[in-house]
Amino acid sequence: MILKKAFILLSVSSCLTIYYSQEKIIDTVYVFDNQMKKVKLFHSLNTLSPEDIQKNSSNLSEVLRFQSPVYIKENGRGAVSSPSFRGTTAQQTAFVWNGININSQFLGQGDINNIALFGYDQMDIKSGGGSVIYGSGAIGGSIHLNNNLSFNNGFSGLFNSEAASFGTYNNFLKAAYSNDRFSFKASGNYLISENNYEVPEKNNYINRNGKFYNTTFNFGAAYKIANHQTISWQSQFYDATQNYRILEENGNKTSYNAQTMRSLLSWDINKSKISNSLKAAYTEDNFQYFGVYNAPFTSGGINKNYIFKNDFNYFIIPKLNINVIGEFQQNQGEGLGDSKIEKVSRNVGSAAGLLRYFAMSNLRFEAGIKQDFVENIDSPLLYSFSGKWKANSWYQVNLNVSKNFRFPSFNDLYWNPGGNLNLKSETSVQADMNHEFSVAGFTLSLNPYYMKIDNMIRWLPTAFGYWAPVNTDKVESYGLESQLSYQKSFNKNHSVKLTAGYVYTKSVDLATQKQLTYVPLHKVSSNIDYQYKFLKFYAQGMFNGLTYTTSDESKKYAIYPYFVMNAGVSTTILKKYTLGFKVNNITDTVYETVDYYPLPKRNYSVNTTINF
Repeated sequence: MILKKAFILLSVSSCLTIYYSQEKIIDTVYVFDNQMKKVKLFHSLNTLSPEDIQKNSSNLSEVLRFQSPVYIKENGRGAVSSPSFRGTTAQQTAFVWNGININSQFLGQGDINNIALFGYDQMDIKSGGGSVIYGSGAIGGSIHLNNNLSFNNGFSGLFNSEAASFGTYNNFLKAAYSNDRFSFKASGNYLISENNYEVPEKNNYINRNGKFYNTTFNFGAAYKIANHQTISWQSQFYDATQNYRILEENGNKTSYNAQTMRSLLSWDINKSKISNSLKAAYTEDNFQYFGVYNAPFTSGGINKNYIFKNDFNYFIIPKLNINVIGEFQQNQGEGLGDSKIEKVSRNVGSAAGLLRYFAMSNLRFEAGIKQDFVENIDSPLLYSFSGKWKANSWYQVNLNVSKNFRFPSFNDLYWNPGGNLNLKSETSVQADMNHEFSVAGFTLSLNPYYMKIDNMIRWLPTAFGYWAPVNTDKVESYGLESQLSYQKSFNKNHSVKLTAGYVYTKSVDLATQKQLTYVPLHKVSSNIDYQYKFLKFYAQGMFNGLTYTTSDESKKYAIYPYFVMNAGVSTTILKKYTLGFKVNNITDTVYETVDYYPLPKRNYSVNTTINF
C-alpha cells in the first residue's frame, strides 16, 4: 500500500527510525500495541518469537527463566510464580497485553503461570521503568504479550502437538486468513500435566497433587474501512486449574481455578502527519480457591475493568513529533466466600504527553510527562527522558531516566481486617545507560543501571494479631545487564544464532543494608540455534548465583548456585511437517527457585508441527 507523506519505519541496526517524509511503502501488518514501535526507538528489548516460546512450552515461567534477564520465583513446576526485574518484586513488574496493563487489581501483580503462553505473535521483555506509557507497576520492568494482523496473505494454519514427561500433553492450533481489506486470526491451546515428578535428593520429594491444566482461545480481526482507517478487535479467553502440592499421600488436597477474559476494540486513523488510536477494552479476572477437594470453593474473587484510551500522534515538523495519551479506567472488585474484601470500585484516569525530536538519522530524543488521577489516592507527577546516539558504525549509546510508580491494590486498601486506606503510592527514580558495540557480526550490549524505590508497601504483623500493609521500605538497586549476540548464515545451508547474557543485581533494603530475598547477585543465560537445511538444533544454559531466602542474608537457608541446560533437535519434511525432540535439564541438576519447592530433574518431550 502506497501512501503519500506516510510514516516510515526503517530498520537501523535492530532499532527503528520514524519520521515524516514523501511517498514510501509502509508495512501492511497491523500491531495492536501501537506504542511498542515507538518504545523500540529508545529502549533495548528482548524480543521472543513463537518459535522461541515453543522451546520452553511448559509455561511462561520456563520461557522467562531461560530467555530473559528476569529471576522467576516458582513454587514448583506450574504452580504460583512471580518475576523479579532488577531486584524488584512481582508488584513492580507490569504485564501488558496488546498495550493494556493486565496486573491483578487484587494483588497488584501477575501470576506468571496463570497467564496464557501461546497465541501471541511476539513477546517483548523490557527492563527498566515505563509508567509514563504503561501505568502502575511498570517500575522494575514490563513483559509485553503482543498480537498482530497482516493483510494480503490468504489462508495459513499451524497445528502443534507435544507429549512430555510427567503425563504432559500440549496441543496448539492456529489459523489465519486475510485479503487486502480484511484480516482474521484464531488460535486455541490445551495443556494438561499430571506433574507428578520426583526429586529423591530433596528428602525423597514427590510433587503430589501437582496436576495443572489450562485452555486458551485467541481471536483477532481487522477491517480497513478506508485507505487510512482500520477497525480491529482482539480477544482472549483463558481457563485454568492448578492443584497445590501436598507433602503426604493422604494430605488435604487444595486447588486454585482462574478464568480470564480480555477484549480490545480499536479504531485507528493513519494519515500524512497525524495518527490516532482510540481503544475500548474490557478485562475480567475470576478466581476460586478450593481448600477441600471436591467441595465448594472456600474463597474467590471477581475483578472487572473497563478501559478507554486515546493515543494521538502529530508531526509538527518532519523532525518534531508530539504524542498525547489519555486513559480512563473503572476498576471493580468483589471477594467471594471467605475472601476479606467487600464489593469495591475506583476510577483511574491519566494524561501523558511525549515529545520526540529526531535531530538527525543517528541522534534522537524523547521527553515525557504524565499525571495519574486515582480515586482517593495521591499520585506523583511522572516523567521520562531518553536519548539515543549512534556515534559510528560500531558504537551507539542510549540514556534513560524516569520516575515511575505503583498505586495500592484492592487487597492493600480493603482487606478486612488489615486494609490501610492511608497508603501512599510506591515511587521510584531510575537511570540506565546502554552501550552497544557491533563488530564482525557480534553485538555486545552493556547496560549499567541505578534505581531507588520509596514507600514500598509491605505487610507486617500488628499488635491486634493480624497483618496490615504499611509504607515502610526504601530500596536501592543497582547493577549491570549485558548481552552478547551473533547471527550469521553460511552458504545458504547453514545458519547460527547465539545470545548470551549476564546480569549482576545488588538490591538492598536501606534500613538493614541487606540484600533483598530471592534476588540472586548473578545470573547467566545463553541460547544457541543452529540450522543445516531441514535440520535444526538448539541448546539453552542458565546459571543462577547465590540467592538469599531470609532477610538476614543467612547462607544456611540460601539457595546455592546451580546450572541447568536444555537442548532440542527437529527436522522438517516436505516443508510442512516438523518432528522434534527435547531434553530439559540435561545436567540432571537438583535445583529450586523458591525454598522447599524443587523443580524437575531430567525430562523429555516429543512434538510434531504441521503447517497448512
